[in-house]
Amino acid sequence: MERFNFYAPTYFAFGKGQAEQTGELVRRFGGTRVLLVYGGGSIKRNGAYDDVTASLKAAGIPWAELGGIQPNPRSGKVYEGIELCRREGVDFILPVGGGSAIDTAKAIAVGVPYDGDFWDFFSKKAPEKTLPVGVVLTIAATGSESSNATVITKEEGNLKWGNVKSDLYRPAFAVMDPAYTCSLPAYQTACGATDMLSHIFERYFTNTEHVDVTDRLCEGLMQTILTAAPQAIAHPEDYDARAELMWAGTLAHNDTCGVGRVQDWASHQIEHELSAFFDCAHGAGLAVVTPAWMRYVMAHNYMRFAQFAVRVMGCQMDFACPENTAREGVDRLESWLRSIGMPTTLAEIGADPAMIPEMAAHRAQKPNGFPFGQFMKIYPEDMEAILRLAVGE
Repeated sequence: MERFNFYAPTYFAFGKGQAEQTGELVRRFGGTRVLLVYGGGSIKRNGAYDDVTASLKAAGIPWAELGGIQPNPRSGKVYEGIELCRREGVDFILPVGGGSAIDTAKAIAVGVPYDGDFWDFFSKKAPEKTLPVGVVLTIAATGSESSNATVITKEEGNLKWGNVKSDLYRPAFAVMDPAYTCSLPAYQTACGATDMLSHIFERYFTNTEHVDVTDRLCEGLMQTILTAAPQAIAHPEDYDARAELMWAGTLAHNDTCGVGRVQDWASHQIEHELSAFFDCAHGAGLAVVTPAWMRYVMAHNYMRFAQFAVRVMGCQMDFACPENTAREGVDRLESWLRSIGMPTTLAEIGADPAMIPEMAAHRAQKPNGFPFGQFMKIYPEDMEAILRLAVGE
């Protein structure tokens, strides 16, 4: 196990009706005027908007609004939000929604007190100051409600980059009512579950030895997601399944499972190019990339993939040939992804295989573009080979 420092300060209010605490929590964490950040209007259909604004009114907290946040959130809305905050004297950012709203809010929060371009924090520096952010979560997926990072697409150059990680990005609080997720379409629920699994995979597939505590945490979370996601899709009003997914999504990405081990993140880096080029849902892109990455790198450590196959996917260990077990585990994972309606080939997300070299070249524009990944270093030829495995022919 590696040495580590771990700080996860987010305050959680979990369960039905917890949005009634929102105004009080904003006050508790120093807010006096709020920017409400949200997406396309689902929060007005599922009741979250009314619940949150009623709580703000009750607490005597005024607010401005920034709606229309898109999936794969864009820099244009960040710049708009920064300008709005400065004009309205906002001192607290409150996203209501999922990862796109939260990531936009985090970027706005670091941009408001900064004299330069907020994109600096995605390309060359860590923030020194930020406005506080609180979250009202309505989608179980990204874990951004307590993570130390954000991902934004810069429209100029179509650059989808994660930023320099900092604990300043962790929200002060997260209000989490699983009931808000019951109205999600099945596809969005499936994308969210896939994203959660991928966050765990990025930590689980490691070269660090003697990490049994976090291995077991990872494996338990994965098993929960594999069980709860089909239940939530089959029975959308199943509050208990929704609650399991919502809390699993948080634990998958607040680094509880990742301390003390070298993490990979290659699948996410490859997927960012897919969603930058083809604007696919992040979870859908991960469903395509992840099995391909697994098949490409598993020879680096068949036993780790065999462990995943046995402990998580329920395979029988082939002691004579662990490779067989490893491959069966990936096959079962891919079958599970298909069973919940996820794509597993480039064609299914509208990605053109002819653009694979261009995606690799685009990736190279990122600071420290190649190599990336820690389980096995990924160079341009490796990224291209992984994406070709995802063609599905």
